[in-house]
Amino acid sequence: MNRPVAFMTDGKLHEECGVFGAYDPTGNHVASSIYYGLFALQHRGQESCGIAVGNTLGPRRILLHKDMGLVSEVFDGNILQRLAGNIGIGHVRYSTSGDSSPQNAQPLVLNYIKGTLGIAHNGNLVNAFKLRQELELSGSIFQTNADTEVIAYHIARERLNAKSAEEAVASAMQRIRGAYSLIVMSPRKLIGVRDPMGFRPLCIGKRDGAYFLASESCALDAVGAEFLRDVAPGEIVTITENGISSQFPYEKVKAAHCIFEYIYFARPDSVIDGIGVYESRLRAGRELARQHPVEADLVVGVPESGSDAALGYSLESHIPYGKAFVKNTYVGRTFIKPTQTERESSVHIKLNVLKHAVFGKRVVMIDDSIVRGTTCAQIVGLLREAGAKEVHVRISSPPFQYPCYFGTDIPTGGQLIANQHSEKEICGIIGADSLGYLAVESLPKIIESRLSYCDACFSGRYPVTVPLEP
Repeated sequence: MNRPVAFMTDGKLHEECGVFGAYDPTGNHVASSIYYGLFALQHRGQESCGIAVGNTLGPRRILLHKDMGLVSEVFDGNILQRLAGNIGIGHVRYSTSGDSSPQNAQPLVLNYIKGTLGIAHNGNLVNAFKLRQELELSGSIFQTNADTEVIAYHIARERLNAKSAEEAVASAMQRIRGAYSLIVMSPRKLIGVRDPMGFRPLCIGKRDGAYFLASESCALDAVGAEFLRDVAPGEIVTITENGISSQFPYEKVKAAHCIFEYIYFARPDSVIDGIGVYESRLRAGRELARQHPVEADLVVGVPESGSDAALGYSLESHIPYGKAFVKNTYVGRTFIKPTQTERESSVHIKLNVLKHAVFGKRVVMIDDSIVRGTTCAQIVGLLREAGAKEVHVRISSPPFQYPCYFGTDIPTGGQLIANQHSEKEICGIIGADSLGYLAVESLPKIIESRLSYCDACFSGRYPVTVPLEP
């Protein structure tokens, strides 16, 4: 998992995972809270999920349940009741092609000479392949092909000489490179870690006496917790019965927050590093309207990812905003994929067009991205079949031209339509009357120039040295 994999069955981009942790020093069981937290993070991963719990007031053991499937498919009331403990971590995962197996489901739980350790990870390491080879040459045996196991081994090794679990984590951070937001559970502590560049989000919440760590603030809302703050880039937070402590063991570097969290990945009701995701998407839509105006009768968004930017486009352009698509929300991970010869029609099962809304109209269709172009072409085709007079496509991100090495399954260049074709050519391929992308230079405007960010998938400017293909 230290390189992008170039296959996506639905033509959309995916985040690799979401993490959630809970610790209640008063002894209340946390499994149900973790369940609801993961449910709120389901958009970050639909392939597998898991929960691991311990008991800081009892025996030093970790109970674990994980499997392939959605949160609602993997867990029920009986399973949650068996996961008795007042400290725990959870994980939802999306795996790229060839990487879908129960062995790679998280959290990972290690039993070693110092006790037990649970870990949940969001992100990708750029030096995982090298570190894995070193560990294998020294006798380590891996059960998964995930970066997370590499991290866990290094923390376990450092723990042999470290005075505490957080000291072991800090020592491991000196070896690993890339994107990692981690939640680590030791028998008595919950530890949150964010890489020095802050690629992936992580925040802290509190409800009564219980503390929570989550990939997004929407998960804190789901369990009725108060948002306290984001974990800062390069920070290690340790939660014990005495509260929260913090350290910054890594030399401070320029942050590189993933800009696509604001464009697409995060839920619109989340606030990440002080910036509202919904407001960011409205600003992206407004920018699109200023950069790519067009005479039209209706602005629509491709659900759910394009809806907020479409509203922004409408507000700026004064073209009426409307609904053109009905989405079948029950078509999820378990939907039986059609064969390759039938794949072209699969979008009809997921989306249907409100014909009376678009018939005879000039439509501006807003989406968050174009990856391979196939899905976009199908949706444009649906609008034309429904009688749309014109279809003008506007994209609330710049063209994807480069792979991502930091936890997103953006394919290699050969599979990216913008890497192989000009904007004019793409417009013809997808069958649109016109096409406009958000300019890469305007990305600071959607986050109000308040963060340093990574836009390598658009610009090719990687904030760290990326690996050669192993």
